[in-house]
Amino acid sequence: MRRYIPFPRTEGTASRQAHADLPPGTYEREIGKEGFFGPATHMYHRHPPTGWLGWEGPLRPRAFDLVRDLPAAAGPWQARPVLSNAHTALRIWQCDTAMDHLVRNGDGDELVFVHQGAGDLFCDYGHLAVEAGDYVVLPRGTMWRLVPHRPVTALLIEATGSTYQLPDRGMVGPHAVFDPAVLDTPAIDDAFLAQQDHAGPDGVWRVAVKRGGRLSTVSYPFNPLDAVGWKGDLAPVRLNVRDIRPLMSHRYHLPPSAHTTFVADRFVVCTFTPRPFETDEGALKVPFFHNNDDYDEVLFYHAGDFFSRDNIKAGMLTFHPCGFTHGPHPKALARAFRQSKEATDEYAVMLDTRDALEVAPGLEAVELAAYAESWRTP
Repeated sequence: MRRYIPFPRTEGTASRQAHADLPPGTYEREIGKEGFFGPATHMYHRHPPTGWLGWEGPLRPRAFDLVRDLPAAAGPWQARPVLSNAHTALRIWQCDTAMDHLVRNGDGDELVFVHQGAGDLFCDYGHLAVEAGDYVVLPRGTMWRLVPHRPVTALLIEATGSTYQLPDRGMVGPHAVFDPAVLDTPAIDDAFLAQQDHAGPDGVWRVAVKRGGRLSTVSYPFNPLDAVGWKGDLAPVRLNVRDIRPLMSHRYHLPPSAHTTFVADRFVVCTFTPRPFETDEGALKVPFFHNNDDYDEVLFYHAGDFFSRDNIKAGMLTFHPCGFTHGPHPKALARAFRQSKEATDEYAVMLDTRDALEVAPGLEAVELAAYAESWRTP
């Protein structure tokens, strides 16, 4: 058994309540452990902690326009790689035409987030209609293919060697944020049964299996998605961001961990959806400055008005490696305690990883080179 050393103290000028009623003229910075779950200290500074003049070295904050010049790919294994470590891999995929083959991930569960478009996903378990804002969790080993009705752009997040699960909701209970009853599973419906008779190219259906990052191909003289039924408690699930009902407090700005959607080994996936701003006069109404000392932080911007970031649009991704302080941009900071509207209007997917992420080769071609300078006061 072990535990952190407990000694909560106050030194000098400080607020009695985190993220509220800051001493006049100060800027709060949180230094914490375990991604907002462990011990933390709140520092009160005379200057914004992000008021740097410039950046040198690999830990600089970075931003990428993932959908810029994104070519269509025949399948997810040909998708543009973005970030990866031993426990996860992110790719961005543009699928314009129906896949003429099946895929199977032998390395881990796959999380497909549909950023744009709509279509039909066929898998071992049946048929799922998918559209923008859908998460689809595909258990490791599931065979599947996508048939778009409108070109689909999807963020793919692999749980390498692990499984996607739901977070413990603690005292708010298992029906908070979203009720598991809103999760949809594939159906053995008419569309699924009809596709079983479709002939593959040259009369052969091929399955591209990824294991250890290497591909193998299995060929069948029939469509292997030929199930007529199933039973059990392991299956793909679909969750749309519209069905997420975020936790909120009118007197306190909740940390990102309150918005956790899925958990896997060594990383979590969170979702930001529209919510009312805090109404208490002294409560912060923008994300607080904090050190990401235990996690690399990634944010993919899906839709809406991204109130804490300047010059960010849908389809972009920001990457904040472990080891520096970050928080709202100067324009957002000016609205820290008073907003011009009643609620946020944004949808975004966040990935927090305990292990360092590597940027894929070639991604510099779609990088916003000056992003690290965007915190500088005009």
